[in-house]
Amino acid sequence: MATATKAKKTVRIASGLKRARQDVKLNAANTALRSHFRTVIKNVQKAVDAGDAAKATELFKVAQPVIDSIADKGIFHKNKAARHKSRLAAKVKALAAPTASA
Repeated sequence: MATATKAKKTVRIASGLKRARQDVKLNAANTALRSHFRTVIKNVQKAVDAGDAAKATELFKVAQPVIDSIADKGIFHKNKAARHKSRLAAKVKALAAPTASA
């Protein structure tokens, strides 16, 4: 958080001032999206840790489009998004597998 409060150089050119204004808005939007990304992943992880297969499956279905949208917007690399989806899917599948075979 220290970098966010650090004072930046003052820009004098009109296009630079506009760019600075846009950067503040974009930074806030990206931060909110990144936070939402982390939250949906944690929700799925908590459901998996609790052993609730139905809830984990439902939360994973909610998390997938959020993860994809983060990658589409370029906030995270598409491979990072795919890695997160793959790992979550494996955990949800492993949680559901023992209940299906029993």
